[in-house]
Amino acid sequence: MISEILLNFNFGLKLIRMKRREFIKGSAIIGASAVVPNLLKEASGMSDSKQGRKVYGVLTANKSLVGTLPVLRAFAGDHNDYVSPYVFFDEFGPVKVNAKDKPLRVDAHPHAGIIPTTYFLSGNGHHRDSLNYDFQIGRGDFMMFTSGKGAIHMEETGKKLFDDGGLYHGFQIWLNMPSKYKFVDPSTDVYRTDKMAEINEKNYSAKIVLGELFGAKSKITTLFPVFYFHLTMKAGCRLGIPVNPLHNVFAYVIKGKIETAGRKEISANQVVLFERGDDIVNLFSPGEAEILFLGGQPHNEPVFAYGPFVMNTEEEIKKCYLDYQSGKMGDPDAVNHYINK
Repeated sequence: MISEILLNFNFGLKLIRMKRREFIKGSAIIGASAVVPNLLKEASGMSDSKQGRKVYGVLTANKSLVGTLPVLRAFAGDHNDYVSPYVFFDEFGPVKVNAKDKPLRVDAHPHAGIIPTTYFLSGNGHHRDSLNYDFQIGRGDFMMFTSGKGAIHMEETGKKLFDDGGLYHGFQIWLNMPSKYKFVDPSTDVYRTDKMAEINEKNYSAKIVLGELFGAKSKITTLFPVFYFHLTMKAGCRLGIPVNPLHNVFAYVIKGKIETAGRKEISANQVVLFERGDDIVNLFSPGEAEILFLGGQPHNEPVFAYGPFVMNTEEEIKKCYLDYQSGKMGDPDAVNHYINK
């Protein structure tokens, strides 16, 4: 069961010298957020209906730094009973970038056993990896770096921001891979907005990055059931979002506030975690609000995590570490070679 997760950082890997380079400290799965139920409000736009998922708790994202990039970290390896198949959640920015400034950067670092996804709200980024991909991604784009048995990538603010300046804002959220896919060959995929579905209604709009919502379906295929919705709600909007009763669901508030079951109020930079068991999630927006609504089929497998590697056993972690040290995942210096100056 997911509740039997083991997050182990000190099981002897420190005895192996890091001959190539230190891991990026900010890329490690570290730090846990407390689950704090919000108090009931005396007045609320939520109905008193007993239908719909109950709230397990609310997380508040904490400030962190990945490389030179400021982030808000909502969770990192914890709360897997409620967030799996996701395992890590960072909002990067919003941060103002001046033209010709030194890029905000996360130097070349490895991943294995996970799919780091990147989604841009503003600005653009530069990605380069050991799979010979080197490209710019921008507003509305979605990238999946399926690390599998291991690969290296570098991330930084993109050429357009370097040339013109602007706002840099988006999300890097990791999907954990089930055990049967942990050692597949790595791959990199970038999807533009034409691969995603959109809904535009009077009281809300939705971008379906992954999965299906109200009959609108993303064209992006995944290895396992997962959904990723970007919702914008106008003041007074009520939504009842259908979900599989056996799947996990959580929502992150980007802007504004929302109310949900139990008349709990969720503010910007907070995550609300829902209990499983019901097939609908009720949301209400007292004012304009923007959220990410995420979830999918939980893996129900043990998790061992060490830095940017997420596996099912200690032995698998050791193998990943040795593969990285021996160069099987690629050369960090080569991946860093063509960085914006």
